[in-house]
Amino acid sequence: MVKEDRRSLRRRHLVMYHHTFFEMLGNWSFGDYFKEEAISWAWELLTQVYKLPSDRVYVTYFGGDEKLGVEADDEARDIWLKFLPPARVLPFGCKDNFWEMGDTGPCGPCTEIHFDRIGDRDAASLVNSDDPTCIEVWNLVFVQFNREEADGSLKPLPYKHVDTGMGFERLTSILQNKTSNYDTNVFMPILNAIQQATGAAPYSGKVGEDYVEKTDMAYRVVADHIRTLCFAIADGSCPGNLGREFVLRRILRRGVCYGREVLNGPKDFLSGLVKVVVESMGDVFPELKDHEVNIRNIIAKEEYLFGSTLLKGIRMFKKAVKKASEELHDEGGVLSGKDAFDLWDRYGFPLDLTQLMAEERGLLVDVQGFENAMEEHRKRSKTAQKKEKQV
Repeated sequence: MVKEDRRSLRRRHLVMYHHTFFEMLGNWSFGDYFKEEAISWAWELLTQVYKLPSDRVYVTYFGGDEKLGVEADDEARDIWLKFLPPARVLPFGCKDNFWEMGDTGPCGPCTEIHFDRIGDRDAASLVNSDDPTCIEVWNLVFVQFNREEADGSLKPLPYKHVDTGMGFERLTSILQNKTSNYDTNVFMPILNAIQQATGAAPYSGKVGEDYVEKTDMAYRVVADHIRTLCFAIADGSCPGNLGREFVLRRILRRGVCYGREVLNGPKDFLSGLVKVVVESMGDVFPELKDHEVNIRNIIAKEEYLFGSTLLKGIRMFKKAVKKASEELHDEGGVLSGKDAFDLWDRYGFPLDLTQLMAEERGLLVDVQGFENAMEEHRKRSKTAQKKEKQV
C-alpha cells in the first residue's frame, strides 16, 4: 500500500474531524480540584463508562521549555503513569502542550488524550501528526500561571484552575466506530436531507483520492455550514459585511456555492435544511426551535441576494477557464491566481471550490498567485483602516 504524504493526511484529517461549528464537552474547577482528580476522572469516564480499550489510549504532557525557563509537567506525567505504560505517555513542547489565551494572562500546561482507531500497533509516532487514525479526543488544561504584562514572566496563581474540552463529534465517531464525524448519527440526518433536497447521488463517505465525483466533499461542506448558520443566527448573529457577520456571510455563500454548483441543488435548498437541523438538535438546544422561522427567513433572504452574484461569478469563472485553456502548455492549463482571488473577493467563491471546478475541466489553479493577491488585499485593508482612524 502506498503511504499518503503528510499534506494528504492533513487534508483527510481536516475533512473527517474539523468543523466551523462543533460541540465541546468539558469540566471546570476554580480551585476545588486539580491534576490528580481531572486526570483520574477523565481516565475513568473514557475507559470505564465509555468502555474505550485502554491499550489504544495515548496521552501527551508538557515536556518543558528551557528557553522560556518552564519546567516539564512531571506531576501530570506521573499521574498518567499510574494508568499507562511510559511508551504511551509522551512529552511535547509549548506548541502542543502549553495553553495560553494571549500574550499575557492566565496560562499553563495541558495534557491531551488521543485514541488510536486501528489498535494492535504502536501508534506513538502518529500522536500530534495529523493522522486521522489517531486523533485527539480530550484536552485537560491546567491553568496555574499568569503571564505578566510587564516582562512576560510566569507568576504562579494563588488558585489553580482546571479547564477541559472534549470534542463531542469526535467522541461520537469513536463510540459508533465510524471513520469520520460525518458518518455518525449526528450528521447523517442532515446528509440525508441534503440528498432529498438536491437529488444528488447519496452520500458515500469517501474522501481524497478515493472518489472522482467530489460530491461527498460538497455534502460535508453544506452539512457543516448549515449547522453553523443555524446556531449563530439563533444566538443573535446575522450575515453581514463586517467582522464576525462577514465571516458568517462567507460561510453561507460557501454552502450555497457547493450545494448549487456541485450538488445541483435548487435556488432555495439551503434555507430548506433549517428544518432538519432543528429536528435533530432542537430538543437539546431549544433556542433553535424558538428562532426557527427567523433562521430560515434570514438564510432564504441571503440565498436570494447571493443568487445574481453567483451567476455573475459563474460567468467570470467560465471566462477565466477559456483564457487558461487557450494558454495550455505541456503541464496543462492554469487558472491565474488573480482570477481565483477575484472570484473569492467579488463573488464569494471559496478557493477550494474554484480548484474543484477547475479540476473538473482539466485545469490547475495558481494557488501561490491567489495567496499573493490575498496578502496584498490584507495590506490594503490595514492601510485603509489606519487612514480611517487618523481622520
